[in-house]
Amino acid sequence: MSVASGMHGLLSNEAVLHRAAQRLAQSFTGMVNEETVERVVFESYAALARTATVSSHLPSVTEKFARDRLTALAQSKGLIAKPVPEILYVCVQNSGRSQMAAALTRHLAGERVHVRSAGSQPAAEINAQVVTVLAEIGVEVGDEFPKPLTDDVVRAADAVVTMGCGDACPLYPGKRYLDWQLADPAELDLDGVRRVRDDVRAHVEQLLGELVPGLAATPS
Repeated sequence: MSVASGMHGLLSNEAVLHRAAQRLAQSFTGMVNEETVERVVFESYAALARTATVSSHLPSVTEKFARDRLTALAQSKGLIAKPVPEILYVCVQNSGRSQMAAALTRHLAGERVHVRSAGSQPAAEINAQVVTVLAEIGVEVGDEFPKPLTDDVVRAADAVVTMGCGDACPLYPGKRYLDWQLADPAELDLDGVRRVRDDVRAHVEQLLGELVPGLAATPS
């Protein structure tokens, strides 16, 4: 999507985005003021529009992304409780390794952790081979999509796992930072992507064993 088409999309969807901001402002009353909510919504739209290949669903995706960012912001301020550990997975495009890790974490841990993923330079869509190799073991990515890395989700996380984003990920005290050395699925054939999937799963299982004591009985 070009800058010009992105601006055109913003203008044509402005009323829709304002309504989304109003809904979110009601949901976060007493936690985040209306001006901040609107700023997050329009910032989220602009960030997603940079890589969107199809703009028809962009407003609804924007509202979902903005809601998650606002939740993270409220969590980081202590306004929303975090009943389970928060894990953030970060890679460059948020289309391969970090999506694998997030999907496998949800599969293995269920609701015993909350997981987010993001990219320092997000792609337009999740790598098709990643979707394939996850489906082979019964793991679905659902309606997930590549998302840009934002400060609010880093602040809300208890553990931040990087996979090649280098110093693009901000550092905050009191958080656990890990860097997993994993090959990039974008540069591999299908068998190579399967090996990365298995490597990611081993890392995820180790991390979950440390964060969630007693998490032994996990789905196969």
